[in-house]
Amino acid sequence: MGNTAATGDTMYLTLFEEVYQRHVNILHQVLPESPEPSTKVARSEVLAAVEERFKELRNILTGVYLLKEASKRTLDLLMSFGERISATIMTAKLTRLVGPHVFYLDAREVIKTDNNFGNASVDFRVTDERIVRHFASHGSTPHIQVATGFIGSTLHGNDSTTLGRGGSDYTASIFGAALDAEEIEIWTDVDGVLSADPRIVPEALLMASMSYKEAMEMSYFGAKVIYPPTMEPALLKQIPLRIKNTFNPASPGTLICQNPEASPYLLRGITSIAKVSLLSIEGAGMVGVPGVAGRLFGSLARNNISVILISQASSEHSICLALDPTLAHPAKQVILQEFELEILKHQIDGVVEEENLSVVAAVGGNMKSTLGVSGTIFKTLGDHSINIKAIAQGSSELNISFVIREQDMHKAITAVHHQIFETVPSYALYIIGPGLIGSHLLSQIGALHTPSFAIKIVAVMDSKKMVFHRRGIHPLHWQEHLQSGEASNLHLFVQNMIHSYHRHRILIDCSSSDQVAQIYADVLSQGVHVVTPNKKANSSSLDYYRQLRGAAEKGRARFLYETNVGAALPVIHTLKGLSMTGDSITRVEGVLSGTLSFLFNEFDGRSSFSAVLKEAQRLGYTEPDPRDDLNGMDVARKLLILAREAGLPLEMTDIQVENLVPVGCQAATTVAEFYERLGQEGDAMYGHRLQQAQEKGCRLRYIATLQASQATVQLREIDADHPAFHLKGSENIVVYTTARYDKYPLVIRGPGAGAQVTAAGVLADLLSIC
Repeated sequence: MGNTAATGDTMYLTLFEEVYQRHVNILHQVLPESPEPSTKVARSEVLAAVEERFKELRNILTGVYLLKEASKRTLDLLMSFGERISATIMTAKLTRLVGPHVFYLDAREVIKTDNNFGNASVDFRVTDERIVRHFASHGSTPHIQVATGFIGSTLHGNDSTTLGRGGSDYTASIFGAALDAEEIEIWTDVDGVLSADPRIVPEALLMASMSYKEAMEMSYFGAKVIYPPTMEPALLKQIPLRIKNTFNPASPGTLICQNPEASPYLLRGITSIAKVSLLSIEGAGMVGVPGVAGRLFGSLARNNISVILISQASSEHSICLALDPTLAHPAKQVILQEFELEILKHQIDGVVEEENLSVVAAVGGNMKSTLGVSGTIFKTLGDHSINIKAIAQGSSELNISFVIREQDMHKAITAVHHQIFETVPSYALYIIGPGLIGSHLLSQIGALHTPSFAIKIVAVMDSKKMVFHRRGIHPLHWQEHLQSGEASNLHLFVQNMIHSYHRHRILIDCSSSDQVAQIYADVLSQGVHVVTPNKKANSSSLDYYRQLRGAAEKGRARFLYETNVGAALPVIHTLKGLSMTGDSITRVEGVLSGTLSFLFNEFDGRSSFSAVLKEAQRLGYTEPDPRDDLNGMDVARKLLILAREAGLPLEMTDIQVENLVPVGCQAATTVAEFYERLGQEGDAMYGHRLQQAQEKGCRLRYIATLQASQATVQLREIDADHPAFHLKGSENIVVYTTARYDKYPLVIRGPGAGAQVTAAGVLADLLSIC
């Protein structure tokens, strides 16, 4: 209101009426008319007192409006009215509740300050004497004093002053210290001091207790629950401070004292200053020259410029300072002026200013007695690709502070918090493709019991919608979350995942999308693990196959794809194990399609080829268009992956593939037309091939073969000695012939298709990361 009036804007009158009416409404709510004379507090009397204060306030505002000026002295006087009016109403309410021994105390009568209006300094000697004398004047009878917070008055002139940020809490501490209280309670809107800002880390923990020094460090670096001035009077008298929640009085709060209880954690908390600028001064002329630092900080002090953080190299070649962004440019000019001669002589290179930075501080007394805390913090930041601009740590070892990019602040706080305060590691899952395989996977996750780690589904995306939930989506209720989600956007999904604050991030791609497969390199390089049954990435170009391995190494992430071949069968894991232990792969052979395995296991002459294929489709073994199975490309992709895993630099064009779709059926425009043509052309063709095989005592199998860099996928006749002869249902089989397994090849056989089995294989890969 005061600033508005000072501009000559009559809007101050509207604001005044709003504030007046709000207070009158509150007064009517808390002080209903009472017919009982014993209450001794009539609402009309209190209303008259409040209206008198507002009348005085309006007169001052009118003067400000006419003069078009509002000095700091006037603004302090204006701000005192809020405290005085609310304390008047509170005194009346408490008198009705507890009786006549409740007294209104205008703190200006006892708290005496200098005339630094807006942030006045308290004269504790005079203030303490006045507080003690005031309370003594009420005798030994128990009573309640309702004191105004935030305000005081000058020792000479009695001009109203304000005590700066957190002034009301500061007032409580001033009174408590002057009266040698057993404990000072500060009531706020949170349960106490938390291990981090809950807006950044929802899982932040309530600290039961902490030392004055720890609380001072946290408050200096941005923790807004309590401000440094509040602690000073209590610290001098060694009086414990307890932070309590007005809206949750049952919470024990946080006790700040000289000797707090031992904490099970390395830190008490992580806090930050969101916006800072960094000034760097360097030059050979600073090395070994006495007084450079003194001149630097002396020049800043003379210009009332405060520094947040200082870091200096041991070589004395450079000093960097973190400051409030509004002070950075003035500070730069002061430094340039102070070292003008040294800059002209090229003894100092000048001053470099960096903007859009933040300071993060890790605070805790346990750091002093524990080895490796800084190593743990900085490794965590490195694991999340967060670069540090400057580091500072005092000899007390209570605080490690570092300067980073502002855009990395939330990620840094969350990552360090998870590292320090998580009792069990937590893994954040980003699931794409909650279709047949994906939905089975989610159900299997829901049935897990994992006491040694936590799995949290934080995002799900299908072709239409996506949903994010930082606290986690229940794996058995993901459909409800997804239905209320936003439109799918792969780019936004990836950005959310890359910039997530979770320490362990895992992308699970259960889709068959080429587009999704192309994001793997980006997310792997950013430290996101990838688990997938999607074959598209590993069977794309050889360059991309190699790029994925390089990205995983760069991001120190794991890329797991056991289910690319053989569903949950340990096909790839076994092949990798053979290669890693020095075995030489001489031949790989197998039935790699559950669909085609079922087709030729069932095709025994009793039914036509097209009828068996229709039955396979009815049972859900085939793609919607069976030609996608019969063309052999799915098997070719799997063989290509095995070839590359065996160390062969093959491309898809290097594989000879027999297309099982008869030529006359390939041009069919619909599935129905395809079946019609297959009955006319394919049934006879495949019936003839089956008859030829049976006459030799053989069976038909669609087999992938890799030998001496030759890769083929074809329908073959095999005899009873072949491992694939006795396959049943949709079984897969892989036969490895190696230098070690030469006479008796290594055979892997089992279910090679089915959403539930494949999901179990994906889950096994996932759990190997956790």
